[in-house]
Amino acid sequence: MAKFVIQKSGPLEGVVEISGAKNAVLPILAATLLSSEKCVLEGVPALKDVDIMCDIIQALGVSVNRSIEESKVEIDASVINTSRAPDHLVEKMRASMVAMGPLLARMGKAEIHLPGGCAIGDRPIELHLKGLKALGAEIDISENGLVKGKTDGLVGTDIYLDFPSVGATENIVMAACLASGTTLLENAAQEPEIVDMCNFLNKMGARIKGAGTDTIKIEGVKSLRGARHVIIPDRIEAGTFMVAAAITRGTILVKNMLPDHVKPIIAKLRECGCDIFMTPEGVVVDASDRELKSTDIKTLPYPGFPTDIQSPFMALLTTVEGHSTVIETVFENRYMHVRELNKMGADISVKDRCAIINGGRPLKGTNVLATDLRAGAAVVLAGLVAEGVTEVSQIYHIERGYENFVEKITNLGGIIKRVDD
Repeated sequence: MAKFVIQKSGPLEGVVEISGAKNAVLPILAATLLSSEKCVLEGVPALKDVDIMCDIIQALGVSVNRSIEESKVEIDASVINTSRAPDHLVEKMRASMVAMGPLLARMGKAEIHLPGGCAIGDRPIELHLKGLKALGAEIDISENGLVKGKTDGLVGTDIYLDFPSVGATENIVMAACLASGTTLLENAAQEPEIVDMCNFLNKMGARIKGAGTDTIKIEGVKSLRGARHVIIPDRIEAGTFMVAAAITRGTILVKNMLPDHVKPIIAKLRECGCDIFMTPEGVVVDASDRELKSTDIKTLPYPGFPTDIQSPFMALLTTVEGHSTVIETVFENRYMHVRELNKMGADISVKDRCAIINGGRPLKGTNVLATDLRAGAAVVLAGLVAEGVTEVSQIYHIERGYENFVEKITNLGGIIKRVDD
């Protein structure tokens, strides 16, 4: 098993370029199943999750031609040999469930095992299945966790989501594209990644309006064509490097990002005392020679503060004098990084969904775990400012979501290397 070995580094300085968004490319890869014509995706990051989704699509009989060097994937789904996704791949990644809607719409049937992924809380697929049932699919879940769906033809309808689930929104929208009639999806998730997916689908000939709002209208069409699309930049990776500048008291120019997608992160970093300004090249975060202040954060669905930045931001707050409060409202089990940060000398207590950080305690390097993707990013950032050496295990979580993480940190002056045990 590989691990990261990190030493205390000086302030991170320089330029970092953000990769394509993991949470955008995964549903867009699934969306290519809706067309029998070739699709070309650019700006595709080299990530473990992308590897898995490409493998799933290929296992269905689809032609997948990927160039890591060019960050490009060509998909030809003119032939789909099976509607059963391989269990051993699906169980590695929760996002694999978004293949169900496209398969039902295109093939009239789909079989996908209950998925895996980060253990950050209860992320039920009930909303996915409820929406697909509303469109006319018959759904059955066997005792061993195999979800089977079939339909003689999906029919548009009105659907209200009990919670603005990103995955459920994606699955329902993709399925509704080939349904007969009109679907109105209310209380839909509004994340930029959903907007990117809908833009891609519209290029394919779908008729979708309202993406990015809480109400999405989809007029079904008989078929979709191929399309070429560039994936949006990863706002969570951008946020992570913005926090990296703050925690190391450095200055980083973050290139290839969309500032509108990270407004809550910018606001909170400014509350902490960082200077943030826009340039033609990107966003500069300057925390050099500053005494940062404590602040409070509360995670919310987009456009609120992103739950995926909660862990790295908490690592920052451990280095700031004063008391800070973090309230996690999206996932109930997203405080597993607290134990790891406390191992490093932080003083964090948790009660229910509220974490209290007594900041300003010196952090010390030790052996810690990347308990999930974003928790892994948090302990890496903490390791950059901790005295001594920090060893981070279970880094496969981190490599699911950050492209060239070690290289990018090293280019900014961080002392980190990937080693095999």
